[in-house]
Amino acid sequence: MVNVNKSFIVIFSILLVSCYTEETPYFNSVISSPHPLASQAGNIIYSKGGNAFDAAVASAFVLSVVEPSTSGIGGRLQVIYKQADGDILGIDATTQIPEGFKTEDKELPSYGYSTIGIPGVVAGLIKLHEDNGVLDLKTVMEPSIALAEDGFYLYPGEIKRLQSEIEKIKSFEGTKLYFLNSEGKSFIPGDKLVQKDLANTLKIIAKNGKKGFYEGEIAEKMVNDIQENGGYITKEDLKNYTVRKSEVLTGKFNGYDIHTLNLPSYGSITIQMIQIFDQLKINNERDWTLKISSAVEESYKYRFFQNNIDSVNSILSLTRAKQIANNIENNQTEVAFNSNLYEMDVADIAQGHTAHLTTSDKYGNVVSLTQTLGPNMGSRVATKGLGFLYNVTMGPYLGGYLGEEKPGDRASSHISPTIFTKNNEVVLALGAAGGRMIPIAINQVAYRYLKQKFPLSDALIMPRVYKYESPIYIESHLGVNRFNDYEIYSESQNVERIRAEAYFGRVHAIALDTINKKWKGSADPDWEGSVSDFK
Repeated sequence: MVNVNKSFIVIFSILLVSCYTEETPYFNSVISSPHPLASQAGNIIYSKGGNAFDAAVASAFVLSVVEPSTSGIGGRLQVIYKQADGDILGIDATTQIPEGFKTEDKELPSYGYSTIGIPGVVAGLIKLHEDNGVLDLKTVMEPSIALAEDGFYLYPGEIKRLQSEIEKIKSFEGTKLYFLNSEGKSFIPGDKLVQKDLANTLKIIAKNGKKGFYEGEIAEKMVNDIQENGGYITKEDLKNYTVRKSEVLTGKFNGYDIHTLNLPSYGSITIQMIQIFDQLKINNERDWTLKISSAVEESYKYRFFQNNIDSVNSILSLTRAKQIANNIENNQTEVAFNSNLYEMDVADIAQGHTAHLTTSDKYGNVVSLTQTLGPNMGSRVATKGLGFLYNVTMGPYLGGYLGEEKPGDRASSHISPTIFTKNNEVVLALGAAGGRMIPIAINQVAYRYLKQKFPLSDALIMPRVYKYESPIYIESHLGVNRFNDYEIYSESQNVERIRAEAYFGRVHAIALDTINKKWKGSADPDWEGSVSDFK
């Protein structure tokens, strides 16, 4: 049983007396998120009469409180959603390079004040709520405020992530204040994290909406601290930040329509990859490992060309997908199998970053939402009096794929929240955390579920594979070996097993039982998340 603060339990108990009374097309409402408290917050909102948008916003704000190392209100956000009336839309609330940014005089570090871009999470969540929610913002934000104000017991993963950054935490006064204990040491199991300043920040947002964060006292504290320490953000940058409508891209897979987002999300690569998967002949797990990994490698060669419209059209082309698949089928060669386990010490629950959640409701609204600070703890900077960490936007973490950084640009990344539909009805909605592994995690889970017809929970457990100018890496942990017969690989095949958890992305998904009209959810076993189901 998760230990939570008393006020959170009281809120949950009171709201459970409420339920839907009108006729709805679906049997239940569901949320899958990377932390049980975030999933509980979604259930609270459903019990109050909120819809999937209200639940997603409430859960996202809670994640900013309970997983501050992976996401937060100082970060960036991408959302794809389907309204009950049929529209599929997207929100771009990713971080933006400030107008005063320049790199002529120095090389940027990988973290610190000079790497901070204009945050987008608050603007994105409020836009999602204003356009689609049915409850007031104060009600939606109550769970996150209660958890920040009264505290909660830290989960092992969060403790490990904070412990791994202790030396960088000590570099910044605000960060030390919030993410070390009273003795100046790392948190340990059993510690309760209370965040009074973050609670106050959230209260101001709940009262004043977007202006409460991008103008007024919060904005002034942000700008003063950032400017005094070599950063670039100004009051005008914050005030002028706007949420953009994302372009929704569409492809085809196994009789389903796939919908995801164009830049700054890597949706075109996500679509191309699964369209190639669809053209391959996968007869067994050996085919899966060798051919699917080749499709991943081929798709990732196109990442550099996503900012050109002609290139995007080629990337999305079914004809091109068939050509790539044919080349893979015709050029299968024996490669070497390394029987020794390949250890990845840095890719586990202690080093994960980014958070994804998915919600659906009785009315047919569906939300797939990903938010992040960038790397673990983002810039590692927090401002005294505000209580949250800032993102990384400029510098080596995000530079390289799509050209030089310049003022006004938005951070592009592999983030790809995704929805699959058939006859205009959502059958699967999902997304992932995990950096460059996000598209492969999404697509391999979708393939296992929609084409190989495994149960959703098994689709999330089954081995995922990765290859890009490297050996073929395949999962080997948490019981996935029951799906894998390593006798299928000959001694000459170059397949290396990775035992580290979370290397292959962390997926949180919701699917529709079309016969019973019931939503079902699954949380990635490589993380500490959960699914909440409200009837």
